[in-house]
Amino acid sequence: MRYISTRGGAPVLDFEGVTLTGLASDGGLYLPQEWPHFSSDEIAALRGLPYAELAVRIMAPFVGESLSEHELRDLCVQAYESFDHAAVTPLVQLDQQHWLLELFHGPTLAFKDVALQLLGLLFERFLKKRERPLTIIGATSGDTGSAAIHAVAGREGVEIFMLHPEGRVSEIQRRQMTTVSAANVHNIAIAGSFDDAQSHVKRMFADSVLTDRLDIGAVNSINWARLMAQVVYYFAAALQLGAPDRKVAFSVPTGNFGDVFAGYVAAQMGLPVERLIVATNKNDILARAIRDGDYSVGESHATITPSMDIQVSSNFERLLFEANGRDAAALAAQMEGFGASKALALDPAQREGIAAMFSAHRATPEDTLAAMRWAYENCGEVIDPHTAVGLHAACSMTMAEEIDPAVPVVTLATAHPAKFPDAVKQAIGTSADLPARVGDLFALEERFDTLSAEYDAVRDHIASRASGTR
Repeated sequence: MRYISTRGGAPVLDFEGVTLTGLASDGGLYLPQEWPHFSSDEIAALRGLPYAELAVRIMAPFVGESLSEHELRDLCVQAYESFDHAAVTPLVQLDQQHWLLELFHGPTLAFKDVALQLLGLLFERFLKKRERPLTIIGATSGDTGSAAIHAVAGREGVEIFMLHPEGRVSEIQRRQMTTVSAANVHNIAIAGSFDDAQSHVKRMFADSVLTDRLDIGAVNSINWARLMAQVVYYFAAALQLGAPDRKVAFSVPTGNFGDVFAGYVAAQMGLPVERLIVATNKNDILARAIRDGDYSVGESHATITPSMDIQVSSNFERLLFEANGRDAAALAAQMEGFGASKALALDPAQREGIAAMFSAHRATPEDTLAAMRWAYENCGEVIDPHTAVGLHAACSMTMAEEIDPAVPVVTLATAHPAKFPDAVKQAIGTSADLPARVGDLFALEERFDTLSAEYDAVRDHIASRASGTR
């Protein structure tokens, strides 16, 4: 399997290469040259497999010759043995049509663990062949940071610098990052938004002040290996609900578009996906893009769903590339214009291609709290506010009869409700307890640096502290 950049100007790489590289050198994102495809019989043969074995079967075509099947299986078993549910990503039924896919059974109680526990092991395996360490630079709107840090803390050959927007993540999300004492972990709070942090990270991949000294890698969903691992749970859910003989729809709380793009990948591989519902909060750039063709940056609003307080969704570039017939030159010009003006109008072919599979819904804070109350009062389920945004979108689609009642709708439950105690208490009058396995976060010392949102200040801070000098 070979990988190409969405902008067409970066080297073609194998799986090991894209895992360690992250962002392409031309500013684009890597995708497979072609999608592997499973027949209906091949998908049916996956029924009943343990999650780790299902992951091997789904990911093997993407890994190619970078790992043997035995090596990949060993890494998958290691990645998922620490999850607190034997199914890894269990399904919970809400009513006749609606289901939750619980993705928060990993060590940091968020869906990011499903991919990042594996990515940390992939980094360690591939870096054994190299003399220099990999310096990971990432940005988080909440959950990516803690999941990435826990995936690489203490691992050989890798160090991590994680940026988060000061005051815009929940206290538990922050403490899950800042109480990790491993020497290879560095936390940075910036006085700005997540979009500022994400923009800085992308810029650093092309900044010779860093790239001349360091081998830089990514853990955000710009990294193909992370997105690849998320494809597996779409297969896991659909197989349990009757695939390939029955179509399934998915509603995905979405900020950076990586999680829902993994559903698109599953569909390209042959999974019968009826519809992918993009669920956004007040920061609704994706809903506007899909509904109106208007991908333009607005003001970033702080909400009760902080992990979705994003204006620039990196992975949307991958979908734009797919929707324009993989015309890299045209997309590069589009993205250059977007970088200058912060506005992009989808062309008719892109709008038509996206509308064939995607719908979008925006949830207000009131909608979000109402969905949390509905899940609790009618189904006995306590859900976090991000999951509630997805559930609101799913119910809106079914109530409007935009999805056939015979098609099950799976909402991705992206985080444990205990990570957002204030929102949960506001919605249902009680709080969810943190599982004992996360420890007493409030008794541990925090360790992080606070910087301005200026790019040079962040870059120079990382350059002065990174150990991976060439």
